[in-house]
Amino acid sequence: MTIANSTDFMVENAVCDFPSTPEEERRIVSELTTESEDNLKEGNLYFVISKRWYTRWEKYVEQPTTNGCESPRPGPIENSDIIENTTSSDDPQLRRLLVEGEHYVLVPQQVWNRLAEWYSGGPPIPRKLICQGFYSRSFSVEVYPLCLLLTDARDDSITAIRLGKQASIKELYEKVCAMTEVSQEKAHIWDYFGKRKGQLLDPLSNKSLEESSLHMDQDILLEVDGSSSSHIAMSSAGNELALVPLEPSRSLVTIAGGPTLSNGHSTTSKFSLFPRITSEDDGCDSLSILGKGERGGLAGLSNLGNTCFMNSALQCLAHTPPIIEYFLQDYSEDINRDNPLGMCGELAIAFGELLKKLWSSGRNAVAPRSFKTKLARFAPQFSGYNQHDSQELLAFLLDGLHEDLNKVKRKPYIELKDSDSRPDDEVAEELWNYHKARNDSVIVNVCQGQYKSTLICPVCGKISITFDPFMYLSLPLPSTLTRQITVTLFYCDGSHLPMPFTVTVPKYGSCRDLITALGTACCLTNDESLLLAEIYDHKVFRYFENPLESLNLIKDDEHIVAYRMKQIQKGSGKAKLEILHGGQERAVLESVRGRDVKLFGTPFVTYVNTERLSGPDIDAVISGFLSPLHRVQASSKIHNGVENGHLPNADTVEASGSISSPDTEIEDACDRELSFRIFLTDERGLDFKPLKSDSSLKPGIVTRVLVEWNEGEHENYDSSYLSDLPEVHKTSFSAKKTRQEAISLFSCLEAFLAEEPLGPDDMWFCPGCKEHRQANKKLDLWKLPDILVFHLKRFTYSRYLKNKIETFVDFPINDLDLSKYVKNKNGQSYLYELYAVSNHYGGLGGGHYTAYAKLIDDNKWHHFDDSHVSSVNESEIKNSAAYVLFYRRVGSKIESQTAEVSMADMD
Repeated sequence: MTIANSTDFMVENAVCDFPSTPEEERRIVSELTTESEDNLKEGNLYFVISKRWYTRWEKYVEQPTTNGCESPRPGPIENSDIIENTTSSDDPQLRRLLVEGEHYVLVPQQVWNRLAEWYSGGPPIPRKLICQGFYSRSFSVEVYPLCLLLTDARDDSITAIRLGKQASIKELYEKVCAMTEVSQEKAHIWDYFGKRKGQLLDPLSNKSLEESSLHMDQDILLEVDGSSSSHIAMSSAGNELALVPLEPSRSLVTIAGGPTLSNGHSTTSKFSLFPRITSEDDGCDSLSILGKGERGGLAGLSNLGNTCFMNSALQCLAHTPPIIEYFLQDYSEDINRDNPLGMCGELAIAFGELLKKLWSSGRNAVAPRSFKTKLARFAPQFSGYNQHDSQELLAFLLDGLHEDLNKVKRKPYIELKDSDSRPDDEVAEELWNYHKARNDSVIVNVCQGQYKSTLICPVCGKISITFDPFMYLSLPLPSTLTRQITVTLFYCDGSHLPMPFTVTVPKYGSCRDLITALGTACCLTNDESLLLAEIYDHKVFRYFENPLESLNLIKDDEHIVAYRMKQIQKGSGKAKLEILHGGQERAVLESVRGRDVKLFGTPFVTYVNTERLSGPDIDAVISGFLSPLHRVQASSKIHNGVENGHLPNADTVEASGSISSPDTEIEDACDRELSFRIFLTDERGLDFKPLKSDSSLKPGIVTRVLVEWNEGEHENYDSSYLSDLPEVHKTSFSAKKTRQEAISLFSCLEAFLAEEPLGPDDMWFCPGCKEHRQANKKLDLWKLPDILVFHLKRFTYSRYLKNKIETFVDFPINDLDLSKYVKNKNGQSYLYELYAVSNHYGGLGGGHYTAYAKLIDDNKWHHFDDSHVSSVNESEIKNSAAYVLFYRRVGSKIESQTAEVSMADMD
């Protein structure tokens, strides 16, 4: 991706004039955003901005103008928290695993230019708008361009090449040759996936990098004519190109390792409607023969860059007995190339070829590059290298496979009849037959069931009953969930050292719940209060002063402090005082000119009286805060022999930090030199002015001062207590079995089936009232499939918030009996056993997916963690990471079918 020099978007040192009001600033940005959205076109530039900075800007421009400027104007744009520390400012690289809306926001170029003009800062992080999709084209910003690792065969050097995934192979050659100063006539670039020499890339090809199955952080190899190559070894495949057919193999002999051409094509294949394309080897030199005693189904899947979600879902499907049996046989006659809802059969073919590799490679890991390429083409929401949801992929894949394999080439039009009080079993069977007349595939046959939906009008009592098919059941997790939050408590009266408290609060509670829990933990008295704040970059990032503010706004990786103080009455004439800590070799005023003041530690916050506030008053407040940090052996002299012997005791400074009372300690402080070098600073931390002993201050809403620490202060006070604040919650990738909050799978199912009113945005048009009504809805299970999939709804989403529910769900591994939940009593078995689980560990955006799967023929469980596969005891299957559960019916024809799919046993 070629983007103009980032410095073009910067403003030289100075900051331009701001709009007259925050409201005017918001209006300008809103108009520029609307203008950009009305003129979307491929190649438009968007800029990545830190969510932290943007949140402060939003808070500033959205505040009511009638109440004065309560939220300060943010400082310069600060993107340091979202870029890698090792990158240069000329080419900043985003940290991996960032989530839009949580870590960063995207703004059009016109908005960025205006914000940079007003605030300066940065660095700029431009990204291009691309258009993608197979049936319907959609725009998206390519936040993470493709990064390829170029190995130069001449000296084995490795260089990172960054291009958009839609860049062509021809553009790749041009960039590589320009960087290496090699003529294109002499350059040969190879697909070097896994450090194995694969396909030679055509320098004249306009095929995109994504279509060529080149993925994030993948190796490519440069060879130059006339130069001596290094010791780079050839793969076992040598120069041969691995060809992957665009149609399934038609002979089981080929699958078992029988006669094939060297390029992998079956000699019996006779399709000619789709041209064959060259592709990579996906990790197997060929569809290899498994030796006697070597078991299939134990191959892992390589992670192509945040594709663990895909690998987890694929392993669960790859161990579903009827799916294995179907795709390892000849299914070519079922391919539906003309289905407008399908993918021309290409998704089913890519999936089938991948399954054959998984079941023919022994324990060798398979790289699903061809499948990932097809997936990105037909489902651009899964393109790129962000983390996605394994259940969302599963839903798309099952539906896509069904449409690609739908035997119904021309769907008949069927006019549905009203139930007219007919028996449920008659109506249900009729609707199921209608559904099968239009949808007939292996996916429907083994994975789809039917539920009964009953709607009751709350006004006229009209009852509407329908019977609808389902592919899986998404179950809510009913529970009174809690969350642990760690907060560091600072005592404004200097009576104790800063102390972390970990409290348990309702997960969806408010700040009032957190303050109440903290107050109980620290024995807060009736005349005291707690002020909550988030600390970022050694400054107060925001206060949590609204007791009704949701705790969902507090993320696990943030640092929260609470300042314990006397209660402040409204109208008391007191204002906030923020005390920042800074220190370095040069004096603060000298360093200000270079804008390199180095802050450290945690700021102090308290309230002071606005009627009388002077330098010695602030000095006394600082001394009070620091008194518990005083080293016993420390000298009482600092600052060129000036006495600093006055450190107030816990009861000499009000817990509120207010120093307005006639305290003799304060009076004494007014008559001496200040103990610290103190500077007044502005809301942006850019302007500093010395605070002298005779300074008279007129504080506004918030007064901010900087305390300069030198060697003397560090010798007298242990500043380590001000640093290393604990995170709100340290997320662990080990899923603990939180059985104290355990709920059963049956309680989740009962919550799913419970009667509940429709939401206000999902009103039902009552045929009796002829009006939209908020009807009551009741679901009942009617027909269950042989393969039953339960999706545990661990992720909850709202307009502004996303959460993960970590509750342990106790689910049966064997003998899941659903008889009492099924209304259709047709004598069929409703007993199920678990055979696969998709797991999710960690939090939103930065978690990890794995899978448990059981080899049915030997009844043993295995753990599939990307390319790593290991045995696991059945007792370890249950944990709070379980996300999607796969069950198969016991006592059905599937149970009697053999799942022995080892290639050596096929003939």
